[in-house]
Amino acid sequence: MRQFLRPAPICAISGTGPVRAEHGHDPDAYVEIGSVTKALTGTLLTRLADAGQLDPDDRLTVWLPAVPAGSEITLRQLADHTSGLPRLHPQPSSTDPRDPYATLDSEEFDRILRRLDTIAAREPGAGEEYSNLGYAVLGAALEAAGSGTYEELLRTYVLTPLGVDEVTASPPADRTLTARGLFGRPRAPWTMTGPILPAGGLWATPRAVAGLVKGLLVDRALGEPAVSWQRAGELRWHNGATRDASVFAGAFPGTTTWAVVHRLGGRPDRTDRAGLKLLAEARKAPQGRGIPERPATG
Repeated sequence: MRQFLRPAPICAISGTGPVRAEHGHDPDAYVEIGSVTKALTGTLLTRLADAGQLDPDDRLTVWLPAVPAGSEITLRQLADHTSGLPRLHPQPSSTDPRDPYATLDSEEFDRILRRLDTIAAREPGAGEEYSNLGYAVLGAALEAAGSGTYEELLRTYVLTPLGVDEVTASPPADRTLTARGLFGRPRAPWTMTGPILPAGGLWATPRAVAGLVKGLLVDRALGEPAVSWQRAGELRWHNGATRDASVFAGAFPGTTTWAVVHRLGGRPDRTDRAGLKLLAEARKAPQGRGIPERPATG
């Protein structure tokens, strides 16, 4: 018997047309943005450096005493994924694969920091290895350097200067949008409010993500884009995927060509392809600068 699947809710925004929200998505609802969080964490590193709170080439041991004294990992290496740390943290046997970060609480994270030298997959600076663990460690160092929580520092140094508000680790329940299971029930998202938050735990409205892309990459309101953004030729981009959400955000700095695509459910690579297609269309269209106010729904 042929099985019919519901289309994945999708929201697409660029600088050249109306917001497109289809199959139950909403550009003003809070959704998981996964590893696009890393672009903001890297920006926070740059902003704290500009404020004289730290040096990007500080060794991690300057800010996190629990890290073994001989560690040569720097903050910059954490941000550009050359720290040598593996993609994921060592997981206790009690970890539920349906919620892989739930066991990464403050106590477990402290144990990881104390044996960081034995966890590293390679020497610092020896090569690039994308690391969620590295960004969790970077977030902890930024909190120590900035004398505040990750969210407090992010709001003070990044979000408020950009005039972007709807980004948080704890979205209001009545404005939260998640994927739904086979029988239409909301599916529980991963637990990412602990140490892993700076690596991928933020929620935001798609319209807010568009504001971040425009402010950080197009207008460069806070200076040169941080090293946390991925690069492909002239394109600066980042994607993100959690259990049931995926997002692509990218722009050509110095131009008005930018795009954001968010999907609930479905394969993350399709979100990336949709984002790249939207960017290609935006490059051909007459250029605009604003974020459209009224969505087209379907």
